[in-house]
Amino acid sequence: MLNSSIRLSVDIGGTFTDVVLDKGDALISTKVLTTHQTPENAIIEGMSYVCKKSGVNPEQISQIIHGTTLATNALIERRGAKTALITTKGFRDVIEMRTESRFEQYDLNLTLPDPLLPRNFRYTIDERMQADGKVLIPLNCQKLDLLVNEIKAAGFESIAIGLLHSYANDAHETMIAKVLAERIPDAMVSVSSQVSPQMREYERFNTTIANAYIKPLMKSYLSRLKERLANEHANCPIFLMHSGGGIISLENAAEFPVRLVESGPAGGAVFAAHIAARHGLDKVLSFDMGGTTAKICLIKDQTPKTARAFEVARTYRFKKGSGMPISIPVIDMVEIGAGGGSLAHVDSMCQIRVGPESAGSEPGPACYNRSGLEPAVTDADLVLGKLDPTNFAGGSIILDPLASKTALQLHLGNALNMNAQTAAFGLSEVVDENMANAARVHAVENGEDLSEFTMIAFGGAAPLHAGRLCEKLGIKRMLVPTGAGVGSAIGFLCAPFSFEANRSQFMRLSYFDANAIKVILNDLNSEATTFVRSCNPSAPIAAEFKVYMRYSGQGWEIPVQLTKAQAQTPDVDTFQALFEREYTLLFGRIVDGLDVEITVWSVNATTPAQAVTPVEAIQTLQALTTEKTRALFDPSLEIVTTAAELPRADLTPGQQIGGPAVITEDETTVVVPTSRVATGLSDGTIDVSEKRVP
Repeated sequence: MLNSSIRLSVDIGGTFTDVVLDKGDALISTKVLTTHQTPENAIIEGMSYVCKKSGVNPEQISQIIHGTTLATNALIERRGAKTALITTKGFRDVIEMRTESRFEQYDLNLTLPDPLLPRNFRYTIDERMQADGKVLIPLNCQKLDLLVNEIKAAGFESIAIGLLHSYANDAHETMIAKVLAERIPDAMVSVSSQVSPQMREYERFNTTIANAYIKPLMKSYLSRLKERLANEHANCPIFLMHSGGGIISLENAAEFPVRLVESGPAGGAVFAAHIAARHGLDKVLSFDMGGTTAKICLIKDQTPKTARAFEVARTYRFKKGSGMPISIPVIDMVEIGAGGGSLAHVDSMCQIRVGPESAGSEPGPACYNRSGLEPAVTDADLVLGKLDPTNFAGGSIILDPLASKTALQLHLGNALNMNAQTAAFGLSEVVDENMANAARVHAVENGEDLSEFTMIAFGGAAPLHAGRLCEKLGIKRMLVPTGAGVGSAIGFLCAPFSFEANRSQFMRLSYFDANAIKVILNDLNSEATTFVRSCNPSAPIAAEFKVYMRYSGQGWEIPVQLTKAQAQTPDVDTFQALFEREYTLLFGRIVDGLDVEITVWSVNATTPAQAVTPVEAIQTLQALTTEKTRALFDPSLEIVTTAAELPRADLTPGQQIGGPAVITEDETTVVVPTSRVATGLSDGTIDVSEKRVP
């Protein structure tokens, strides 16, 4: 008989695969190296370990929740299926022409990412819809038959359909999809009016192509995973974390794999929001650093900031517009190539550069002794004393300090005339400054002052670097929760079942139509609720209503939240007031005399959030001393200091230890700088705050 309280979550990263077993009264976790060719192997290995450690048989697991970077990596590495695009005549080159926006205005040698599909894989059909959904040029069935014959002969595995204004009327796309299903049944089909029914054809076409491009890969992987788990007697429902911070069924994930592109980082943001709620924090900077990337997210009022579009594979770091746009609901975060496995080199200007290339799990940093020869962030951390070579990943990987020093000296030190330790310091400072810059830019773009925020650090590498990051950003307080090393996987267990339905339908407030609005929002509510019901038929479902609005003539919109009552009884004055409030919060003032437009309507159906128990305040504090020490390089002082070293379990609630200190556990290490003091909180979280000046 299944025990409904036993759940398993799995987060596949570029370097490590994190596995967490939730028994209801305890979490048992592990990290294993990701097996890139067959990712399911690492899942089975991790599941076997946590089941054995907890005394649970795989058949007792009632639910598996999974997040993965496979979709993202396939797009970045261009490892997708042979894919065709069918689009409206005259719009074949939209994905190559992009938009008129130049993210680097004065760069004459601007480097843009190549489109996913070459021009000869893009086909056109003579048809046309108007922006209001009326048919301008009917679809010619005879020409469609000829086109399908041509595509069939070319042997495409997957086909994307993206027609002009299909978000307003999907009749032509539906007709083409039906013919393809009949004539080429083995090919997978992605329809833009289902994948991303939003205005702006460049973003919509690109999202649909991306979905088609990775669909065969993800369907094959998810099918293999289900079979392998069943063979291990874990024959239970499997759900996937999607980029918007919720959970969808395996079947929906296989149909719309583009929604999985940010699934792992989204789990981390949900985890940080859950910790923020437990500690009563309204302004939080989530910092998730793993083996391959670092992710930064703003969380206000215990809710991660969301968006309806993001970019992957940026050619210019921090530059919006330099990547591949994906138009789906997503938790808004900044992701940079700065993980434990990120590789360093010296450029032509004699400057240390770190990432975005990563050693990953194969071969890994030089200290792994798996044939990796170039220095990675982990090598610098080891040389600087942040890591114990005999107790990395719970002792499952023995690190080689000599290999790290050799790689640092050979690739950085010799070129810059410095020793290995100084090279390690330079590498570490560069990667920390890269992350600090990303956080600053993200905060400024959202009108926030980071000095008012509390950082929540998690991921295998984040607690190693978070203290220094706080010093650079002027953040006074940082929390490192229990299970920080596998935070994203724990976040999967906290996430609700949810699905966000979007639709573009243009409306000016000067032509406000309350009845039309009610129909749009009711249809979207029904669509989103149906998706959630397919995952969890019995749970109560709440609806979150949102519209995207702008002043007439502006090129982009801002999200405006509606209550259920405001959605059911729409009123033009209420919509105007809500928009002006949000616009003022973001830009400081409103613009008089301009009409306001609504471009996108959104309903997110979600099951109730997991109940949160507030953390009890610590009443008394007690200084903790330890005899064990380790040599640690303090970057703020630029010297090697003697740091206290203790296991995390020794820092019990109410106990404090001043920096410099190193707090160890199996899945990560917390480095407490000289300027900070670490305090054990009642829920096991470590509070790392500025020392008070007497």
